[in-house]
Amino acid sequence: MPPSSAHSTSPLLGSHLSVAGGMHLAITEALSLKLDCLQVFTKNQQQWKAPPLAAEAVTAWRTAVAAAGWNSLTAPRLVSHASYLINLASPNQELWDKSLDLMTEEITRCDTLGIPLLVSHPGSSTGTPKPEGITRIAQAYRELFKRTAGCRIISCLEATVGAGSMIGGTFEELATLRQQILDLTGQPDRVGFCIDTCHIHAAGYALDSAASTAAIITQMDAAFGLQSIRCLHLNDSLAPAASRKDRHAHITLGTISRDAWAVILRHPLLGALPAILETPKGDSPSGTPFDAINTELLRALTAGREPTLTHAASAAPAPASAAAPTTKSRTQPSRKPTAAAASKPTSKPASKAAPAKAKTTTKSNTAAKPKPKATAKAATKATSKPATGRAGRSAK
Repeated sequence: MPPSSAHSTSPLLGSHLSVAGGMHLAITEALSLKLDCLQVFTKNQQQWKAPPLAAEAVTAWRTAVAAAGWNSLTAPRLVSHASYLINLASPNQELWDKSLDLMTEEITRCDTLGIPLLVSHPGSSTGTPKPEGITRIAQAYRELFKRTAGCRIISCLEATVGAGSMIGGTFEELATLRQQILDLTGQPDRVGFCIDTCHIHAAGYALDSAASTAAIITQMDAAFGLQSIRCLHLNDSLAPAASRKDRHAHITLGTISRDAWAVILRHPLLGALPAILETPKGDSPSGTPFDAINTELLRALTAGREPTLTHAASAAPAPASAAAPTTKSRTQPSRKPTAAAASKPTSKPASKAAPAKAKTTTKSNTAAKPKPKATAKAATKATSKPATGRAGRSAK
């Protein structure tokens, strides 16, 4: 049933922003964009090693978070995304050990910074049966929770498109994975889910109407309980439902129904979660940041009103007398695939894309060379200019 025109819920909308120049600057940029929450990398996600967090950087970050009023652990607004190099499902012992060490570092850094939610891709079984990969992930979390005892960080297993040997493409796989982790750790408060709209749509849960979206929410609740979902990734999908292709698009410019967004964000549980955009970065030809356009569209669709900004309206060139748009970067995470590339799955998609211009190819989880993914230009083909108005900076 289409959403009604009146609704009091104000969703917590945010974006993945660059930390180039200092992590605290991501908070500054989020506030300038009028965002309600934020996702960042706490280290260079394309490297196994990272220098320790400098004390002054931690202080600057925590000061900025406190000033924004975003330092609550019970009502989190801060999310980190773990490195795409990590593959806790790998049958390769060396890679599994390296992944375990790097995930330990990710959790520790979040604890130091006071970031309560850590999103990670479950992993790829790389040619071995998926149930074996799920067991390896659960065993990894048993060790992780021992190493990080006392940390209040919630590990959020992200739903994937399920391509090849990628784990997490069905709600049942996610439910089985979390249950196995709970069986080995007994710590339900430390593990939950991140639901990515592009991923579940591409995996076959078609968000093509208000009715189908409501039915999918019911399916999730039956599979693992909506209370297990701790954050959302809001991305439209360039690829059609069931394509198994991870191609993020701007809100309303993909194959997900316009009605789906209101159904998700008006839901009493889902609408209260931090909802992060991972859409292409940059400015429209008129100089409006794409993050601002996407968040305004989501707010308007949720409230049942006409948006004050749209991709079509903002695509018109600015008047000659207007100041030219700046080129300050508003990047999204640099997406570098790993495990899937190593295992060469038959269906190509991937996971999140490469920033500045768009999302990368395989949202898989191992250290392999990435294949270029759809660019922001493709993601925003409905506009008159590609989504690269702002020069990209990789998150560091």
